[in-house]
Amino acid sequence: MLLIIGLAIGFVTTFQSCDNPFAPRLVEKPILDAGLGDQTTIDGVFQNFRYAYLTKDTLVYGRLLAQNFTFIYRNYDKGIDYTWSRDQDMQSTAGLFQTAQQLNLVWNDVVISTGDSLLVDISRGFNLSITFDPTDIIQVQGRVNLRLTRATTKDKWLILIWRDESNF
Repeated sequence: MLLIIGLAIGFVTTFQSCDNPFAPRLVEKPILDAGLGDQTTIDGVFQNFRYAYLTKDTLVYGRLLAQNFTFIYRNYDKGIDYTWSRDQDMQSTAGLFQTAQQLNLVWNDVVISTGDSLLVDISRGFNLSITFDPTDIIQVQGRVNLRLTRATTKDKWLILIWRDESNF
């Protein structure tokens, strides 16, 4: 009887300490101050954006982008704007999420917000910390200019255009 109890305890202890290799954790510690927001509000878009980065969740991130989404960034050395599509942005973001150990995104104050109930242009500052490993941490500070759109006031806001103005 003692042998059976000992084997049972050993069995339970062994399997409680194992990680499931088919469901690995992307985030080691829980995100206590972030959750999904109501994307029918502009604040909800930014909350979901932050949540996607903190948890490295490409599904949440993908739900933020319109099908005809365009990402724009400027090469200041060459004075040229570069653009890419939603598909290219999703691939790039998935690569970042897989490569980084940790991402921390903080939204700063809204600088400018103009538009109506169906189309809004917002300029907002941000700080992004990308940790690849404890000795390789990149700090990005800048501003995004987003154009958000939706078909009706009951629909979710989607990012149509993202113009990045960061120091990266």
